[in-house]
Amino acid sequence: MSKPEAGEVVLRAAGIGKQVSSPEGPLTILDAVDLEVRRGETVALVGPSGAGKTTLLAILAGLDRPSQGQVWLSGQELTALSEDGRARLRARRVGFVFQSFHLLPSLTALENVMLPLELLNERDAAAQARETLRMMGLERRMSHYPKQLSGGEQQRVAIGRAFVTRPEMLFADEPTGNLDAATGERIGALLFSLNREFGTTLVLVTHEQGLAGHCDRVLHIDGGRMQPA
Repeated sequence: MSKPEAGEVVLRAAGIGKQVSSPEGPLTILDAVDLEVRRGETVALVGPSGAGKTTLLAILAGLDRPSQGQVWLSGQELTALSEDGRARLRARRVGFVFQSFHLLPSLTALENVMLPLELLNERDAAAQARETLRMMGLERRMSHYPKQLSGGEQQRVAIGRAFVTRPEMLFADEPTGNLDAATGERIGALLFSLNREFGTTLVLVTHEQGLAGHCDRVLHIDGGRMQPA
């Protein structure tokens, strides 16, 4: 499958709904959400806690399935794929950055970044991971374990792990949420620099107005529904 041309819609969601069971009965998390994202765009999803932002991000990335609706990623219907099919598509086309880093504590920074490449049986995984960590400014931290790194350094390793396969789409869930303001600004600048240099499409969830303000578009979600701009 060829990569999309600039400006082409690379991510589309139609009628996304998500319901879960609760002690009080069915609970609607998302309700009829539609959106389109074009290649190279930076898009922020904002809204109050509990609005459904993180659930929507997980569905868009193929980490979760909606109760209703469809998602297309790079022209392929993500919601029609099996769990294994979604995993294969994510492995090459999607990177995901979590608020809490999700690094493996028993692996060094280099080994954490190598992991996605090793799962793809890339022969030069170590060389690619080293180059990516150098881009992250971590050339002197490659042999360190997560517990030996600061929060900002851990998040840069996490971004490196998400970006090492050069994905078309980079999703980030509150990437600066566990960081102080100055470190958060540096992480935001790193994400936007990857967007500019490589054309990586960026969709992020954030409560930080400054981070959202740097995006091309800001989409507001409240009560599980997309709100007018």
